[in-house]
Amino acid sequence: MRAVVVNEPGGPEALEIVERPDPEPGPGEVLVRVRAAGVNRADVLQRQGHYKPPPGATDVLGLECAGEIAAVGEGVSGFAEGDAVCALLTGGGYAELVPVPVGQIAPVPDGLDVVQAGAVMETSCTVWANVVMLGGLRSGQRLLVHGGGSGIGTTAIQVATALGAKVATTVGSAEKGEVCRDLGADLVVNHREQDFAEELRDDPADVVLDIIGAKYLEKNVSVLATNGRLVIIGLQGGVKAELNLGALMSHQGSVSGTLLRARDAEAKAEIVAATVENVWPMIADGRVRPIVHATFPLAEAADAHRVLEESSHVGKVVLTL
Repeated sequence: MRAVVVNEPGGPEALEIVERPDPEPGPGEVLVRVRAAGVNRADVLQRQGHYKPPPGATDVLGLECAGEIAAVGEGVSGFAEGDAVCALLTGGGYAELVPVPVGQIAPVPDGLDVVQAGAVMETSCTVWANVVMLGGLRSGQRLLVHGGGSGIGTTAIQVATALGAKVATTVGSAEKGEVCRDLGADLVVNHREQDFAEELRDDPADVVLDIIGAKYLEKNVSVLATNGRLVIIGLQGGVKAELNLGALMSHQGSVSGTLLRARDAEAKAEIVAATVENVWPMIADGRVRPIVHATFPLAEAADAHRVLEESSHVGKVVLTL
């Protein structure tokens, strides 16, 4: 099979297409023939040498995919060869075949084509796990999500809106702001022109979903409502910052930092099951839809990475096979 790997960290040109033996599904696994694979910020970080795969994981990039089941391993029930599925991966999506624990497989949501399905698992599972399962967002509360035009951002806006929450988001351009308003955000802050902490002074956030990290820590704490929850899932703005514990305590607030990729198969299976139960109906009835900015064939994975690094995209970039 063809697969994309990085032998030496570097720019997009460091991505290499190689030939690998076709894998076989182990006990409790299915083998997916990949038709589409979402491109995520974590893939860029891995290519740059900043985000190594967990021990025992494949070096092939790709944290999500969609396609059909090519083979079923021992002990698997509920899925059969030929089923259309999408998958949450620890790695391996940038390839023609990938073995996946059955708990990380889901039927393609009703109404999605295979390209959209290739863009749905990583963002949906990340949002549901962090905004709802950990953050506890409920109807009537306020969510602040940074990077509203990203795959995570566009998904979080729609899911929170479907739950009946109010959504504030930060963006880097007026064009992205318009998309976020169309998706349901009632407060859009252009971080190049406005201070989000000032804009949320009178309407603080019950949950903050943050992809920036250190750069935004102080302001994120300042915009928390009483009993507010700050959930950090990315570090684009640095890894170290000073936390004013007095400010956090004055909000009765909490700060959590999480990674989806590093969780074990049991934890991922729990998240996938909860996401399918709660988000898939939102997709089926049109309240949530994956936003696909562009597609590239597998051989042009480097160009897909360039689009992510330019940050000009809205939603997801997808590789097709």
